[in-house]
Amino acid sequence: MKIITQLLRVLVGITFVFSGFVKLVDPLGSTYKFEEYFSKEVLNLTFLSPLALEFSVILILAELLLGVMLLVGFKSKFTTFSLLFLISLFLFLTWYSANYNKVTDCGCFGDAITLTTWQTFYKNVVLIFMIIWLVIKQKDIKPLLGNFMAKSLTVLSFVASVFILYQVLTYLPIIDFRPYAIGKNISEGMRIPDDAQKAVYKDTWIYKVNGVAKTYITQEAPWNIPGAVFVSRKTEMLKAGYQPPIHDFTMEKDGENRTEKLLQEPKLMLIVMYNIDKSTKNGLKQIKNLSDKALANGYQVFAMSASPEADFLKIKTDNQLNFDLLFCDETTLKTMIRANPGVIMLNKGTITEKWSWRSAKKIEF
Repeated sequence: MKIITQLLRVLVGITFVFSGFVKLVDPLGSTYKFEEYFSKEVLNLTFLSPLALEFSVILILAELLLGVMLLVGFKSKFTTFSLLFLISLFLFLTWYSANYNKVTDCGCFGDAITLTTWQTFYKNVVLIFMIIWLVIKQKDIKPLLGNFMAKSLTVLSFVASVFILYQVLTYLPIIDFRPYAIGKNISEGMRIPDDAQKAVYKDTWIYKVNGVAKTYITQEAPWNIPGAVFVSRKTEMLKAGYQPPIHDFTMEKDGENRTEKLLQEPKLMLIVMYNIDKSTKNGLKQIKNLSDKALANGYQVFAMSASPEADFLKIKTDNQLNFDLLFCDETTLKTMIRANPGVIMLNKGTITEKWSWRSAKKIEF
């Protein structure tokens, strides 16, 4: 029985450390997930949305530190009961997401591993049984290297985590798991292979026959029934088809889609501002100097935002910006770069550099 306890201790500990780490290197990804959960369409807790970043930081530190504490055997009672509380919360949220088709990617492993809502739910079901076992057998969870070393490793993990959080929130994620990482080609990321899995749908038809509404499947071809009158049709997706890593990416200007043309440009700079109202004002001043240097070195420069053009024209005038606006979906822009504003350099669709506005002064051409 003790062997089972130690095995589960390692499995659960590693799972939580990994989950916490992939969020640690990209905390804004978790922030956006909290905003999604707090939205009116999901949990309707919009009053908590301004605190999404704080919730993200607390969750990241809790997952990572509890995983470390379990592995080193520090405060086993507190650790196991805290893990049980966390996994119970996760279990409810993932059940809610799966059952009501809300927040289809919960982000439990950040962007490193993507699971469906039901896969995430079943993963949490397995984890909760493992953690319940550890709660029952908590007396068998002893410090591996003594209490002092267990405490020291926990404190060291906390300090290191806070330092990493500061760095990635100030600049950009230190590890980029997204399809817009440096070296990725946007055009290739949008391509759908010829042999890609197609989505499978089921149609249900309602026809009136002799004045009575009846339900039919497609194979019954109700339209061939003499005197049948069409009422409605319901389409249900039985199996999702292949979705390319990059989707919903557009570069639109005045209703014209310029995506294909601009992705052929060898020297293209994109100033990403997913929401202009939320853009850092000091960042716009830094971007002005950077864009001037880029234009002088032969780059085409565009802003990309989901905000109305009127909002952009105001900051363009106020900051004497010398580039135009391209429209793109807000979620896509948040995925592209974790800065507002942020800078992305492309060579024929391949991302060559990414910077937060805070790095703008250091950029040379």
